[in-house]
Parts: sequence; structure tokens; C-alpha cells
Amino acid sequence: MIVLEKVSKTYDTGTVQVNALKALDLVISEGDFTAIMGPSGSGKSTLMNILGLLDRPSEGSFILDGVDTRSLDESQLANLRNQKIGFVFQNFNLLPRLNALRNVELPLLYAGISAKERRARARAALERVGLASHVNHRPNEMSGGQKQRVAIARALVNNPGLLLADEPTGNLDSGSGYEIMDLFQELHRQGSTIVLVTHEPEIARHTRNIIHFRDGRLVHSEAVAEPYQAQERLQLWLEQEEGLA
Repeated sequence: MIVLEKVSKTYDTGTVQVNALKALDLVISEGDFTAIMGPSGSGKSTLMNILGLLDRPSEGSFILDGVDTRSLDESQLANLRNQKIGFVFQNFNLLPRLNALRNVELPLLYAGISAKERRARARAALERVGLASHVNHRPNEMSGGQKQRVAIARALVNNPGLLLADEPTGNLDSGSGYEIMDLFQELHRQGSTIVLVTHEPEIARHTRNIIHFRDGRLVHSEAVAEPYQAQERLQLWLEQEEGLA
């Protein structure tokens, strides 16, 4: 699904050059569930921007699902991004005046899908994330966990091969975070390829692979032999909360 070969990214601030990524080699196979960790400034965000086709490497190659992205112009990159990639953000990035259904429809609108099909596919995506009863709710009428589910439905509505999630539990309480990780684990079981950035080691342990970055380099990668099961962690958290009540 993802092949990076000797990828470097340099930003010129005018007074100094910042080497955000340094000759990175990385392979993520179809169906993988991978967490990316590292301190601030380690290159995580730069990597996600490149994987999401929002930025280009200064050097090296990025092959996405067999397509060498170096040869694509901006319009072709936008089309590939819309077809292949779904994005989930820490801050949800929902439009406050639109209800859940309309928010989920947006990628289909940009893709030129008919109104009838947009509504049907958006409803199906919301049902997939357990929000069939919330199609008419606006963001201010939903909890943080529900808003993130809407964001995940929006990411899924084009049936992308790759989900990119940037700190998807960062603005949620522990219980809602476990619910979101349970949803990601279910999507992974259904075949989705997921790359998730997190600063929380416990969240990373819900995935299958963890990649550690520092100073623009991949310094360590590990397979997670026994990933945490989000349903079990959620149940333990609920029992603790009841005990403290």
C-alpha cells in the first residue's frame, strides 16, 4: 500500500533549512494497522502530510497503492487523494452548520456524485460507525466521541484503501477514546489499512505495529504481539469510574 524510498523533506524558512525527514525508507502493507509515535518535531506531521498527498518529498519516492506519485500534477494528486485516502483529525474538522449526514456527504460532493447516491452512501457510512440515529444532529448536539465517529464516517464514505488518523483520541476522554479505538480495530478486521499518529503509548498498543520517529528518522519499529483490545480496556475503565463514583 505504501512504499517510501529515501524520502527526505527540507523546509527553507529563509534563515535556516529544517530537515524534517531524512532519507526515510518505509513499507506499510495493505491491511496493516500502524501507529506512529515520536516527540514534537520528530517528523510525524511531515510524514502524514506526505502520506496524505498534501505535501511532496524534497527527495526520494512515494508509491501509493502501486502509483508513483512523483509523476503526478496537483490535479492528479487531488484525484488520487479523494479516491484512495480518508482523513481523521484530532479536532474533527466538521462544519458546524451542517448536520452529520451533510458533513459525511462532503467528499462525495467534491467527487461529483449525484445527490441521491451521496445521501445513501453517507447514511450507510454513519450506520457503519453506529450513528444511524444521528443523521440530523449538528456537531454542537453531539459528544466528542460522536463527532469523531462522524469524522470517521466521512473518511470512509469514498471507500478509501487507506485511513490516516492524526491524534484521533487526543480531544476525547478515556472512555470515548477506547470507543474510537474499538471502531478502528473493527475497521481493521474488515480490511482497512490504517496509519495512526498518537502521543499516547497505551493508544499505540491497540495497533499491530508501532513506528518510532526522532529527528526526522525512523529509529525503531516493533510488532505488537498482543494488541490491547479496546472493548476490554473500556470495560475496565467503566468499572473504575463506577468504583470512584
